[in-house]
Amino acid sequence: MNDVSIIDAYRRAREQSKGACEPLVVEDYGLQAEAFTSPPKWHLAHTSWFFETFILKPFFEGYQVFNPVFEVLFNSYYNAVGEQFPRAERGLISRPTVSEVMLYREHVDAAMTALLGQKEHLDADVIVDRCRLGIEHEKQHQELFFTDLKYSFSRNYLYPTYAEGFVSSATKSVGMGWVDFPGGLVEIGVDEKGVGFSFDNESPAHKTYLRPFCLADRLVTNAEYQAFVDDGGYQKPEYWLADGWASIQKNQWTQPLYWLELDGQALEYTLYGLQSRHPHQPVCHVSAYEADAYANWVGARLPTEAEWECAALQMPAAAQTARSFHPQALDTMASAADQGQLFQLYDSCWQWTASAYRPYPGFEVTEGAMGEYNGKFMCNQWVLRGGSCVTSEHHVRPSYRNFFYPDDRWQFTGIRLAKK
Repeated sequence: MNDVSIIDAYRRAREQSKGACEPLVVEDYGLQAEAFTSPPKWHLAHTSWFFETFILKPFFEGYQVFNPVFEVLFNSYYNAVGEQFPRAERGLISRPTVSEVMLYREHVDAAMTALLGQKEHLDADVIVDRCRLGIEHEKQHQELFFTDLKYSFSRNYLYPTYAEGFVSSATKSVGMGWVDFPGGLVEIGVDEKGVGFSFDNESPAHKTYLRPFCLADRLVTNAEYQAFVDDGGYQKPEYWLADGWASIQKNQWTQPLYWLELDGQALEYTLYGLQSRHPHQPVCHVSAYEADAYANWVGARLPTEAEWECAALQMPAAAQTARSFHPQALDTMASAADQGQLFQLYDSCWQWTASAYRPYPGFEVTEGAMGEYNGKFMCNQWVLRGGSCVTSEHHVRPSYRNFFYPDDRWQFTGIRLAKK
């Protein structure tokens, strides 16, 4: 094997996870405010469990597991592997300690480095493929680390700060433009063995017919969404899907998650702490129901995932931007110079689409436990496209299919409008 590139990619991903923990104090590692979140310590252990379970145990002769009980404690949802510790109780796992989890990571890293460094192995291709999947899986958990931590921090009236600094942003608004696309017979998705990495749910490539459509060139802003709130949008059932109306009544939602009004000030909780709500930044942390209701209110709609991918494929490749822990307003100079460009595709908020998360035509579930990665979740969820300000490096592409339940709000989710 001795694949230097895969070893380097593995090491970088593992170091990035540890690096994200540097601002934490030991008390932060066990935070779990709700069942849909997981503690930072659990993310660190589960990603190690993934490499141990699906690569080291089956392919590294003589490998000694770090602790057999970890197979249950840090199994997320793989029924074919065995029992799982209840998700809602992950915050109760005070032992192993943070130090022991870090030792677990070192144990797994040493074994993975040794295995990947072997010059010959009968299952070399399978090992490399699974390692690539494990690296992308770790990047998914790096993003979940931030979204989960933000939610847990937000429940503390001290409003803890993860990162120092302030949320800088543009001082001028940028009008919303529209980019036309002719539609027709287009191809979306990727071949599983195509160029670069892709998850199985992005395959196979297939053709679909689109009517002519247009997409907004940027995301909906806080000020624009505030107008919906001020107009009584949360009190007018005509804008809402039935399930969405039921959700806002049940949860008593009146505005996006993390919006606050204190002492007459419009504020927003961020990973930089409590900040003044900036009118030109993208509205963030809205459910699919809220995104759909806003689109109805403004006389537009949400794009389908096929429209989003078709449009994104015609844009320049995603560029890496400086790390920010909050979505930033669109730069007026950039927008003026690039007519016909779609902005904020990957670096601000995941964008809700109107598409149900279902398999593509010809999709086949992988045999065994690995088939549980995506396939079994293709029910009752909506597709999101793009990426967010906390998405890991090199983890975005036009074909990426993210998915969440339509009432989920703790992810960095925003709104891009469509028409026609």
